[in-house]
Amino acid sequence: MVTIKIPTKVENLLSHLNSGQFEAYVVGGCVRDSILGREPNDWDICTNATPEEVIATFTDEIFKVIPTGLKHGTLTVVYGDEHFEITTYRIDGEYSDGRRPDKIKFTNSIMEDLSRRDFTINAIAYNPLTGIVDPFDGMKHISLKRIKAVGDPYERYNEDALRMMRAIRFSSQLDFEIDGSTLFKIKDNAHLIMKVSQERIRDELCKILISNNPEVGMSLLALTELLKYILPELDDCIGFKQHNPNHNMCVFDHTLAVIENTPINLKTRLAAMFHDIAKPRTFSIDENGIGHFYNHHMVGMYMTKEILSRLKFDNQMISDVSVLVKEHMSRHKNTSNTVAKKFINRVGKDNINDLFDLMIADTLGSKKPHDYSDVCQLKEMCERSLNEKEPMNLKDLAINGDDLILIGFKPNRQMGQTLNNLMEEVLKNPLINKRDLLLEMARGMIE
Repeated sequence: MVTIKIPTKVENLLSHLNSGQFEAYVVGGCVRDSILGREPNDWDICTNATPEEVIATFTDEIFKVIPTGLKHGTLTVVYGDEHFEITTYRIDGEYSDGRRPDKIKFTNSIMEDLSRRDFTINAIAYNPLTGIVDPFDGMKHISLKRIKAVGDPYERYNEDALRMMRAIRFSSQLDFEIDGSTLFKIKDNAHLIMKVSQERIRDELCKILISNNPEVGMSLLALTELLKYILPELDDCIGFKQHNPNHNMCVFDHTLAVIENTPINLKTRLAAMFHDIAKPRTFSIDENGIGHFYNHHMVGMYMTKEILSRLKFDNQMISDVSVLVKEHMSRHKNTSNTVAKKFINRVGKDNINDLFDLMIADTLGSKKPHDYSDVCQLKEMCERSLNEKEPMNLKDLAINGDDLILIGFKPNRQMGQTLNNLMEEVLKNPLINKRDLLLEMARGMIE
C-alpha cells in the first residue's frame, strides 16, 4: 500500500472526523505533489460529513470553524495558526457561468466526488487507514507524466473554461505532456476562455510564467489558440518575420527565447513577454529589405500598461513592467559614473537588476554572437554607485527649495532649474554636495 507522509495536524483532522464515524481523505494537489516528492502548498480534506456535521465535530477549543464556502459544502478549520479546507463529497450540477456549478448535491461516495474533478492526476484521494483511492488511473498518469482529463475533456472545459489554462500550467510546472484528446479539445473550445474573469486568467498566466518551463506553456497557449483570446497582441507576433540580420526568429519565437533566458521572477518574465509586443505595429522595411521597428520600446510601454491593466494587475507591477519594456533598448557604449546614476534615476533602484536580466536575456535570445559586455559594464558602474551611496537625485541634494528662497530665489521655474543644474554638477562630482558650497554656486545663478 502506498504511504503518504501527512503533517500531524492534517492527520489529527482526519482522525477527528473518523472518530465521528465519517470518512475523510486528503485529496487533489497535495496527494499528487506528495507522490511526486514535491512539498504540497496546502492540504485539502474531503469527507462524507455534511457541513453541519463537520461543524458539530470540531467543537473543541483548539479548533475554529469558518463557513467560507458553505453553499458549496466547504468549511475552513483553523487549527493553531494554520487554515485547512474541509469539503463535503459532492456532485456538481450545470455550470451556466463557466466557473461554478449552479447547484450541488452532497453525496456519500468518494468515487462520485472524484469524478467531478479536472484531471486524473488531481482525482486521487488518500487516508492512512484505507490508502490510495484512484478510480481514474491518476497514479498511472503521474508515472507516465501525462495530464488527462477526468472523463470527457469537452464536459470538463464547459464546466470551467479555466481548466484549459490549468492543463497548460500543470504541463509547464510538472514537465508533463498533455494527453492528445485533452489537448485537442482545448483548441476546439478555446473561445470558452472568454467566460473567465481577467483575474483568474491573470493568475494562471503568472503561474505559467514563473514555472520551470514557461516557454512550453506559452507555446501551448499559442498552439491551442487560447493566446488569441487572452493576449491577442502577443498572438499577432506569431510568425511575424523580422527581416533583420540581428534576428533569425519570428517575434514570438524570439520572445519565448527571451522568457526562457530570464531568471524565475514574475516582473522580469512579464517584461520579457511584452518587450517586443509592439514590433508588429511599428514594423517598416527599407530599400535594402532590412526590417526596422522604430520606437517599438515606447509603443510597447503603452501597450504593456494597457494589457496589464486589462488583466487587473496592481499599479506597482504595471508601472515596473512598463519601465522595463521602455528601457530594454538602453545600451551605452561609453559608460560613465554620471551616465550610470542618471540611468538608475530613470529606471528606479528596485528595477535596475531586473532590467539588466532582461537586457542580457534579450541578447541571448537574438542571433549570435551574444555580446552583452556593454550591459555588464553599465551594471558594474551602477552597482558601484549604489554601493558607495552617492547622491542620485534631488532628494539627496544637500539643499532644497527653501534654502534657495532664503538667498533670494522666487518659487518659480528658475528655482527648479537651478536645483536641476546643481544636481547635474553633483552627479559629476559627489564631493561638492555640501550645503555652503551649493548655496554659493546657486547665488551665481540668480538672474
